[in-house]
Amino acid sequence: NPAPWNETMRPGDNKWTMTIWGRDLNTGEAKFGYQKTPHDEWDYAGINFMMLSEQKDKDGKLRKLLTHPDRNGIVYTLDRTDGTLVSADKIDDTVNVFKKVDLKSGLPVRDPEYGTRMDHLAKDICP
Repeated sequence: NPAPWNETMRPGDNKWTMTIWGRDLNTGEAKFGYQKTPHDEWDYAGINFMMLSEQKDKDGKLRKLLTHPDRNGIVYTLDRTDGTLVSADKIDDTVNVFKKVDLKSGLPVRDPEYGTRMDHLAKDICP
């Protein structure tokens, strides 16, 4: 988790917190990193389990995937060979801190109404 918890005291994305890392099993070298919640202001931690699978894509090609339901309310699926974001969907329609995740950039689109800024009283934040 990024620290300190007060998000106004730590500007920027706070890399590499809230990140799924892919490593080469033989060398230990980092292959990719995907940051799920840049500048995590809600303390989501992102420690939920990761499911590994092999599934065919729309072209019939078998892909090695990693699926992670995150505490930020998004279920992420990445290609575990290179970290490409395949999908990022809300667990439930009540998740409101993000409007969506942009699949091209991989970045969540925040709803400023549910931010935790010092000058803003946010209510009914989900998750």
